[in-house]
Amino acid sequence: MKMQAEVIREGELEKRSDSLFQLWKKKLVVLTKDSLSLFPDGHKRAKGKELGFGSILKVDCVERTGKYIYFTIVTKDRKEIDFRCLDQSCWNASITMALIDFQNKRAIQDFKSRQEMEQAAGTQERRLARAP
Repeated sequence: MKMQAEVIREGELEKRSDSLFQLWKKKLVVLTKDSLSLFPDGHKRAKGKELGFGSILKVDCVERTGKYIYFTIVTKDRKEIDFRCLDQSCWNASITMALIDFQNKRAIQDFKSRQEMEQAAGTQERRLARAP
């Protein structure tokens, strides 16, 4: 059973469809410290699509027009997902900050793991050097 992640922000974003006409569709969006979940009908009852931050490379291409901020989420497999939000909502900043926090925590975990492995290898080498 999956634990409910703490919600950082919840609200509405528009996502550009992958169809031929590339229409903008409203999505209910839930931002947590680990992911961005998109729900198609504005309700969390429906099955949503989860973009885990482990699969996101960056938030890119911020453009501001009179009414909207346009931005793109780039995944590690180079897929680009286009979004727009109302100018004052700053969804792009919220997503970017959560992604940076996630990436920083992951980098610290990786560094600590490497340090522990190096220390364990050093201890093993010292034991082998003392062996008769």
